[in-house]
Amino acid sequence: MLILILYFFIIIVAVQILFYLGIFGKFAFAKAQIITPKIVSISVIVCAKNEAENVSNFIPLLIEQDYPDFEIVLIDDASSDNTLEIFETYEKQHSNIRLVKVQNNEAFWGNKKYALTLGIKAAQKEYLLFTDADCYPTSKDWITAMSSQITMQKTIVLGYGKYETIANSYLNKVIRFETLITAIQYFSWAKTGRAYMGVGRNLAYKKEEFYNVNGFISHIHVRSGDDDLFINEAAKSRNTTIVYAAESFTLSKPKTTYKEWFIQKRRHIATANYYKTFDKIQLGVFYFSQFLFLILPIILLLWEFEWILVLSLIGLRYLVTWLVIGFSAAKLKEKDVVYLYPIIELTLVLTQINIFITNVFSKPVQWK
Repeated sequence: MLILILYFFIIIVAVQILFYLGIFGKFAFAKAQIITPKIVSISVIVCAKNEAENVSNFIPLLIEQDYPDFEIVLIDDASSDNTLEIFETYEKQHSNIRLVKVQNNEAFWGNKKYALTLGIKAAQKEYLLFTDADCYPTSKDWITAMSSQITMQKTIVLGYGKYETIANSYLNKVIRFETLITAIQYFSWAKTGRAYMGVGRNLAYKKEEFYNVNGFISHIHVRSGDDDLFINEAAKSRNTTIVYAAESFTLSKPKTTYKEWFIQKRRHIATANYYKTFDKIQLGVFYFSQFLFLILPIILLLWEFEWILVLSLIGLRYLVTWLVIGFSAAKLKEKDVVYLYPIIELTLVLTQINIFITNVFSKPVQWK
């Protein structure tokens, strides 16, 4: 029995190394990205629901972008606070701001995709650049950086949405590490020609791409997924590219309690159930092999079975993964989260198991 477990463990280690070197290494070891400005017309789209404080702080940072041809489309999704009043003030002060007021619709009540659809239809520019109301660009060259990789063929651009650093917070490191791992995955698969998701905090595509797939219609019944489900459907090997230069990053306020973050991740993981079959399989194999990598050696080591070989395999896997994650973290300016990698990975695996079990018995909370 133990010899079978050992063989299975060897296979699991091989699978993990294949993912990290064969797939994720395509991003980790890629050359630094050089931003060559291109001028395409851009509509920056922000959808907000009861985000008065955030939009007051962050919309000015969008207005200050150093880019010659852009407008800002502000979507108020039937807010009950003074978000709309703040948007109206900005609209009066700036000629390149367009305001979309969303009223509750009985058929699409509380559906962010409905609000975004109205904003996209109102946008006047050729390309759409999305961020969230609680996000802000890290530089005045954000639009320049996100548009720099657009070509006649590459009309979907996946960017990186960072989270702010909170000093002396282990939860913050876990959140940022999970965000890093997710980015490594979707950037790497995009480089292989199999893009499967993007994040609405930092995402751009040609308006034409939205209409090519009839917008969000195929998953309008799913409250979440305006970013990843759209990309899962619209992205093709030839039309998708990535931007990872530091000027292209956005920053968001992270959750500050485990409960809040757990609820957020439940929603994200539940959305993945609607991905294409291949994408669900590759994600399932990766996370299941990650889980087994942590479980199987415990069994073998408790029985002191071939412990030298087992420890060598553990060391090999961690060497490979630490290198790949380390090089990726350097590109995305997240190096500090790598120092506690094995501990954080264990925390994430246990959280993912908890989320999977919880989602089986109840549905996650959706858009506010």
